[in-house]
Amino acid sequence: MTGAGTPEITAADTPEPVTMRTSIGLLDQRTGAERTRLWIGFLGVIIGMFMAILDIQIVASSLSEIQAGLLAAPDEISWVQSAYLIAEVIIMPLTGWLTSVLSTRILFAISCFGFTLASAGCAFAWNIESMIVFRALQGFLGGTMIPVMFSSSFVIFGGRRSGMASMIPALVITFAPTMGPTLGGWLTATFSWHWLFLINLGPGILVTIMILTCLDIDRPNFKLVRQFDYLGFLSIAGFLGSLQYVLEEGAKKDWFQSDLILGLTMISTVSGVFFFYHSLTYNRPIVNLRVFKNSDFAVGCAIVFALGFILYGSTFLIPLYCARVLHFNSFDIGTIMAVTGAAQMAGGSMSSMLIRRADVRVVLGIGLGLTIIALYLNSGLTALSGTGDMVIAQILRGLGYMLCAFPSNMIAMGNLPVDQIRGASGLFTLVRNLGGAIGLAILNTQLIARQSLHISRLSDMVNDGRGSISAAVEGLGAYINDRVGGTIDGSLAAIKMMQGLTQVQAAALTFADMQMMMTGVCVAALFCLFLVRRLPPVNAAVPDEH
Repeated sequence: MTGAGTPEITAADTPEPVTMRTSIGLLDQRTGAERTRLWIGFLGVIIGMFMAILDIQIVASSLSEIQAGLLAAPDEISWVQSAYLIAEVIIMPLTGWLTSVLSTRILFAISCFGFTLASAGCAFAWNIESMIVFRALQGFLGGTMIPVMFSSSFVIFGGRRSGMASMIPALVITFAPTMGPTLGGWLTATFSWHWLFLINLGPGILVTIMILTCLDIDRPNFKLVRQFDYLGFLSIAGFLGSLQYVLEEGAKKDWFQSDLILGLTMISTVSGVFFFYHSLTYNRPIVNLRVFKNSDFAVGCAIVFALGFILYGSTFLIPLYCARVLHFNSFDIGTIMAVTGAAQMAGGSMSSMLIRRADVRVVLGIGLGLTIIALYLNSGLTALSGTGDMVIAQILRGLGYMLCAFPSNMIAMGNLPVDQIRGASGLFTLVRNLGGAIGLAILNTQLIARQSLHISRLSDMVNDGRGSISAAVEGLGAYINDRVGGTIDGSLAAIKMMQGLTQVQAAALTFADMQMMMTGVCVAALFCLFLVRRLPPVNAAVPDEH
């Protein structure tokens, strides 16, 4: 606030811009009841963001039950996830502009309440079409809550507590996708698939009340509506919406063999080129790409792109490997994922402690190193591995990812001017999600290609022309005949068993290939550290005035 007759000082009047590493957060500017209300409002933001991220993956383990309940065709049910992701990726980069227009409090309250209503719509959906519409609304509304969490945490905590500002969003972002499939499977098995969405109703209403009554960190500016960048909005919607669909459905439709995939790729390319040109030449673009001129933000986005690839890739591959190769039941798979979640919780505390005492680059390097070791250990798993063989790698992966998540947030956001944080948080979150989407598309495609390659190679090795194989088939066939009394053809059964073993071994080898691919991505992220400027430990960022 400025007194009467005192000119207001703006960032442009100061010799150097105020950045998030040098700013003092609202928490340090308020006392007593105001601080308590701010903490309650921030807790509401955390819960809302957790709900939005959890709902991306919570349906993953229950798609077959939803398909049966809605009488949907197999090629339709994938839209239960795709509709959410496409809507989410379109709205994320617009969050900065929406926050400036409505304020953090109003935008988050509208988003959370609308997300809650859309959840109820999903629970009571009467066919697959209505489910897709409600899931798209969920993604559209939930997609605004995730970037708002980043921007509001930095504003609330500021440079003095930037470790906290990085730790909490990173912990939520990594823990929610990990537990999503496990929680979804348990809810469906214990109650019904409707509870995947009904579980949001109570928390959603509570969070809306908490936000409206307690989160007061900025003011709306409705005049910005008259300056809305329609061309920017339409171009980014065409670019990201088409891209997300291509990445989600491309592998299933054999990529450019599908006219739809080819057409959407062309739309995405043309819209993307126009969007970048328009955003860099228009004076008030809806998405400010000039923030990438900040080298730390650009490098931080490159690192978080790789981390998104690894996070979503691992969350997808490990349950798949456990089910297809190790034949684990849902409880065993949940146990493995819970180990990773517990390690992430521990890694959060460890990372918060380290970034207060060491160069952020060192902490990030340690995290990437642990992640590389974990991925390499996973690549050595075989069809004979058990739960115990996976524990160490999952612990290292959980610890490593959290040691990466906090520093990458600080590198990207810590040196940005305060007035760029809102828009940058949406772009930063978008880049992480695109890393995950592109990673999943690559992994899905390579899974099919590498599986076929390994089956072909193993089939060449396992044939009747080799004496050892022929003897093994004959022995196994004779054993089967003895056990079943000749009611089936033992030789044919033995051949089918050998084919099954070949499929399992090919799947194990394919899984190892995918782990090595992610290891390569993590190594590339490690080299990005050489482009990061030296940052002081968190407790050295802002001198303590108290």
